[in-house]
Amino acid sequence: MVEISLKAEELFHLGSFPVTNAIVVAFAGFALFSIFGVAFRRKLALVPSGFQNVVEFAVEGFLNVVTGVLQSREKAEKYLPLIATIFFFVMITNWMGLLPGVGSLGIYGEHEGREAFIPFFRAPATDLNFTIGLAIIAVFGVNLFAMLAVGVRRRLGTFFTFKNPIYTFVGILEFISELAKIVSFSFRLFGNIFAGEVLLTIIGFLLPFAVPLPFLFLEIFVGFVQAFVFAMLTTVFIAIATAEHEH
Repeated sequence: MVEISLKAEELFHLGSFPVTNAIVVAFAGFALFSIFGVAFRRKLALVPSGFQNVVEFAVEGFLNVVTGVLQSREKAEKYLPLIATIFFFVMITNWMGLLPGVGSLGIYGEHEGREAFIPFFRAPATDLNFTIGLAIIAVFGVNLFAMLAVGVRRRLGTFFTFKNPIYTFVGILEFISELAKIVSFSFRLFGNIFAGEVLLTIIGFLLPFAVPLPFLFLEIFVGFVQAFVFAMLTTVFIAIATAEHEH
């Protein structure tokens, strides 16, 4: 039986940097995402047809959802690149973790001081380092957009103000809440995707063949939902942070 490990397994090192099986899939997803974007851009036509219609329909639908949250078409178009990139990247890497061979192809080697099966590929979101990194990017993006919208001084004043002890204490709470967003983002995505991988591993071992198929479709849906939740939470935080100048 394939072992279940919380920690991503190291495959090799680039200098002193360890390359894990989760990093391999993450970079493969990034490369696939980038190649598709560049190739699609070169084939853009003024009058859409075929696959371009499908992509434009999906982007327009996603833009309408973001507009509904931000209550502004202009703001939605401005912040869509970050939000959509997070959504599609997380969704693609989640689905790549369900491909045949991911988690099952590998070799036996030393892991955490003992002999264990080391898969070549692993869903990136099952590695807490990946989800924390993604959460840091999202929270950093939220605060960057807020600084551009309301000004650096005013945004920092949300966290660091010394007008009186009450404002100072509230600022500290706001700063802690920003750090809590990173924890919330990362552990929500990690917990759901890792739990799905564990479920598929156990079901596949106990009841192989056709039985795991419904659970596989369930995980496809979960991969989409978790990407959508991550993107929508980012959108909500952007809406809150950039709306301060209106009050």
